[in-house]
Amino acid sequence: MHRVSRTLSRRAGLATLSTVLLVANLAVASCRDTPTDPTSIRIATGSPTAVYYAFGQSLAAILNRELPGVRASVVITAASAENVQLVGSGGAELGFTQADVLPTSTTGSPTVEAVARVYDDQLHLVTTSGGPVRTVADLRGRRVSVGAAGSGTEITATRLLEVARLGGDEVRRERLGLDDSVAALRSGRIDAFFFSGGLPVRGIEELADASAIRIVDLSDWTEPLRSRFGQVYVSRDIPRSVYGVDAVTTVADPNYLIVRADLPEPLVREVTRLLMERRAELAAAHPAAGRMSPRSAIVTAPLSLHPGAASWYRATKP
Repeated sequence: MHRVSRTLSRRAGLATLSTVLLVANLAVASCRDTPTDPTSIRIATGSPTAVYYAFGQSLAAILNRELPGVRASVVITAASAENVQLVGSGGAELGFTQADVLPTSTTGSPTVEAVARVYDDQLHLVTTSGGPVRTVADLRGRRVSVGAAGSGTEITATRLLEVARLGGDEVRRERLGLDDSVAALRSGRIDAFFFSGGLPVRGIEELADASAIRIVDLSDWTEPLRSRFGQVYVSRDIPRSVYGVDAVTTVADPNYLIVRADLPEPLVREVTRLLMERRAELAAAHPAAGRMSPRSAIVTAPLSLHPGAASWYRATKP
């Protein structure tokens, strides 16, 4: 019996080692004569009515509640491309990004590494239900928002238009974020807009509740995108139950939570632990967060996992 108790005690000690290290480091800092600022974790997200923001807000609340000496906050951005730039340059510690925004390979000493693959983004092409846009080809000559400058939406939408032979001036492009795209479609200033996000996207959900819309099927474009730009793209369904409109199949690609490569291992290990262990709470903020699992989280090519994240996954054997 004593031997079993000792074994259980050792296992409990190992399971909490990273927490002890993190708390100890912060406690030492707080005992110095000169007051020190809390450890800042800025999370680069996206539009306030899109998934990154809801996910980031919930994650920040969890980190603030459970990690002593940490002050987490969200940063509203244009989303993926800007988030990668912010994390890489030190303007944020964590951020969300689509996989297709990342380079196809990393060399040297990367400034950005992965915490987890979190869920898949689905590309929405939204228009009015009575409008003329029923296929991608119908976008020719029309006013279309391809997403905010610096967003993953802009990259994916631009690639889709290229493979559909609608590059250059074939489409009258606007570079609007989600909220501005919704407002522009409602007022008739644009004919359609693209947005890439996890289901459901609140801004599109609210638009569908207030007016009659159509989501255009994009199933024909997954394979052309894969052939030209890589295997990251897959086909995913948007069921009728999501927005109350006809079901369609669209193009999807993975989303990652990324981290500054120079963040301490114990801190990133704790972030990873809370990301995985608080999935139910994160899913309450947005259902897309509930699709995470340790097994799928480790698939983050072309990025390597941060050593702190890798340490947690190894210990849990996903």
